[in-house]
Amino acid sequence: MRGCAITLFLVFLFPAQVASGVEQCEAGDSVAVLVSPDLVIAGDPVRVLFASEAPLADVRVSAGSISGACEAVIVAQGGGPPFWVAVNVPSAPQKDFEVRLVGDEIAACMAVRPGQWTPRPKPRKGAWPVQRKWERGTENLYSAWLEYLFLVPEGTFWRPLHQVLRDPARNLLINHLGMGEDDPATGLRLEPDCADNPYTLRAYFAWKLGLPFGYSGCDRGGKRRAPSCTTFTSNLDAGTSRAPLKAASRFLRQVAGGVHSASARTRLKDDRTDFYPVALRRNALRPGTIFADPYGHTLMLVRFVPQQAGAPGTLLAVDAQPDGTVAVKRFWRGNFLFVTDGVVGEPGFKAFRPVVQDGGKLRTLTNEEIAPHPDYAFFSLEQQGMSTTDFFDQMDRIINPTPLDPTSAYRQLHEALHEQLLTRVQAVENGELHHRQGGVSPIPMPTGLAVFQTSGPWEDYSTPSRDMRLLIAMDSLLDFPERVVRTPGAFSIPSGTTPDRVRSELLALRNEWWDEYRIEYLRSDGSRFELTLADIFARAEALEIGYNPNDCPEVRWGAPARSGEISTCRRHLPPAQSRLMKQYRSWFHERRRPSW
Repeated sequence: MRGCAITLFLVFLFPAQVASGVEQCEAGDSVAVLVSPDLVIAGDPVRVLFASEAPLADVRVSAGSISGACEAVIVAQGGGPPFWVAVNVPSAPQKDFEVRLVGDEIAACMAVRPGQWTPRPKPRKGAWPVQRKWERGTENLYSAWLEYLFLVPEGTFWRPLHQVLRDPARNLLINHLGMGEDDPATGLRLEPDCADNPYTLRAYFAWKLGLPFGYSGCDRGGKRRAPSCTTFTSNLDAGTSRAPLKAASRFLRQVAGGVHSASARTRLKDDRTDFYPVALRRNALRPGTIFADPYGHTLMLVRFVPQQAGAPGTLLAVDAQPDGTVAVKRFWRGNFLFVTDGVVGEPGFKAFRPVVQDGGKLRTLTNEEIAPHPDYAFFSLEQQGMSTTDFFDQMDRIINPTPLDPTSAYRQLHEALHEQLLTRVQAVENGELHHRQGGVSPIPMPTGLAVFQTSGPWEDYSTPSRDMRLLIAMDSLLDFPERVVRTPGAFSIPSGTTPDRVRSELLALRNEWWDEYRIEYLRSDGSRFELTLADIFARAEALEIGYNPNDCPEVRWGAPARSGEISTCRRHLPPAQSRLMKQYRSWFHERRRPSW
């Protein structure tokens, strides 16, 4: 990193904690640094996160004080952009010490003064005081923190979100403020659904670092009108409390109750929103970028795994389900739906609008302010009116710049579908647990569009949206061999063969793989029943009416009538719900979720 400039974005709330020797650390403007906990105590572990726009490859870390060197270990690195390195100092020295990230020359340096813990002062106004600002450095730290938090294999899940935030191996900001805010007994309880999840993570990070945060009050739109927002509520507008943890917890609950699935589907050109649209480019699709699908589901990007020789690239995201499950999922047509015709609002990839102080109040930047801003040069309207085909073709080129071998791409689709089925296994079991534990039974079924979006037990345990995405995913996999024939230029077809021959080879592999990939679901009597991928595809029509949690799991997985598999079924739909299911079946059969 020869010649780079470095600015250290200090996370300390008390200037006395920064050692007097900080000026000895060579500084510039390209690396942001986060140190946790907020007040370092001698003998306690210290976590340091470095984040940069430029690669941080081939670096090493060192730490030491006037008393000598101390142990410092790189525990993970990733990106990017942003590129990042996470460092652990197992035991802070008694004296002032420095943590240096070193390449060909010093890349970044942080000087730290251990002190005695004192509680964070209660906010004079709002849920927490604003002590830092959003800029490229803090945005990069946010992205890096998210990537490290969810640096786990695809398919990993927690229920609810606070389970991962309470994991010291995952959360670099765990108990950062020294008030036991992430302890199971006394800490935050964070149980967001898909709409709340991005807001909750952004607000959590902002609270820990003293950054501004806010959310808009939006309606849900109408038949010919996108959702729009009117009010804006920030952390400074929230009620204060004598206990800082209580104030933050109350505000986070207020955020969860104030946002909904339409909050992210506002018009791309609209300024009075919480998100702005970003370009479909690799450097714009960073951890923390959200994806709003046209039907109300929201995901948040957490990691980009670049394409390598023999291995396809992968874009990973997290989402939350109504039952509180938070899971890591890959980008593909089965998880990300993109349609711009005949839907309410405008879907796509979007980023949180920066919240800034202006005249003593907090507000969000407008599109006109964001577009030329050196820290936020990702604003773009290219997704507006984009066709589904063009969108996914563009994303395929971003994730895999080199055309994929058709066999590898086909295998990747099978893996993605298998992961999707495994998450459904868990979702169906959550519904069964509700009934076994004496929950409301039968669960009332809403009518019309509310089947996809309501509140209460139906929202928590039914799976209409999940099953719609599953059926679309199955169609995508079925179509893939034909897609190779239609668009051979999108793939790396071996010389000496033809697209038609590749299709035949893929169909042969399909028979093999459909027996290889399997799931097990829990039947009504507690026994496990195994299904192959071939079984699942044979039951596609039955899955069109498998989303009602009042049905037994055997029915929800499409068990044939009068089979041994169905013999353990002990629960059936009320007749009125059965009639509604038949009435709505065409939506699932046609893979066409009504938008109004």
